[in-house]
Amino acid sequence: MKRKQENPLAAPKRRGQFASICLRYKKNKMAMFGLVAFLIVVFFAVFADGFANYETDAIKQNVVERLQAPGGEHLFGTDAYGRDLFARIIFGARLSLMISLSTVTLSLVVGCLLGAVCAYYGGWLDSIVMRLVDVFLAVPMTLMAVTVVAALGTSIPNLILALTISMIPPFVRIVRSAVLQVKGSDYIEAAFAYGSKDLRIIFSHVLPNAIGPIIVQATLNLASVLLSVAALGFIGLGVPSPQPEWGTMLAESKSQMRYYPYLVMIPGIAIAVTVLAINLIGDGLRDALDPRLKN
Repeated sequence: MKRKQENPLAAPKRRGQFASICLRYKKNKMAMFGLVAFLIVVFFAVFADGFANYETDAIKQNVVERLQAPGGEHLFGTDAYGRDLFARIIFGARLSLMISLSTVTLSLVVGCLLGAVCAYYGGWLDSIVMRLVDVFLAVPMTLMAVTVVAALGTSIPNLILALTISMIPPFVRIVRSAVLQVKGSDYIEAAFAYGSKDLRIIFSHVLPNAIGPIIVQATLNLASVLLSVAALGFIGLGVPSPQPEWGTMLAESKSQMRYYPYLVMIPGIAIAVTVLAINLIGDGLRDALDPRLKN
């Protein structure tokens, strides 16, 4: 069989937009390091049941094995109640990521709706919503969450609600800014002239073309929420004990940190590594989605 000869004058194939973004992201070594580190955390969080038993290892107290050093039967040692630290770390990763992802998802949905509607219609609606957003942005996120949790009580649903309320304003502002940049584009005017409904234009044309900065903001906010969850747990307004959560573990171990520093170092390192990994991913996505870096 004769081999088909390629036409030397034919135009080379152009990579798609998604493939180009992935290629630019792969070139960023720090972003890839962050992605690998985050995937390792996610792996242990998802498959935590395959490494330890939640009830017997992470929750049940065992005074006989309390304060054992890392190594041997207990990889990360045990805490003051005899609970396995490795089990509490991986189940704490599951809980922290679940709360953080739920918060970012809810605030992203509400923020996208409000920001897109305000930018698309403008007028009095935009003025009222943005003034309310300015009021909420004047209050620090953690302080807002502390206020809501203190009023409603400490529980996981209340914690998610409190953090969601504090995270909606930044999303509204970033989505509104992104939508305003594409609102006057020719394809938006063409869709409007074609007779498309406003909601169809917003969800089919406006938001998809403004998705870049929204994704970056969501990724960076995930790290902020993770830190806020740990901070609220440390001051006693987060996940109630004995559920394993990294901030709560730090609070429970601060009285033994002088003689058993690993009790504080291990959850502290877990928080630092996860937050650093998410921030590196966010920085990499920002560079990969930047139109100025396109070939």
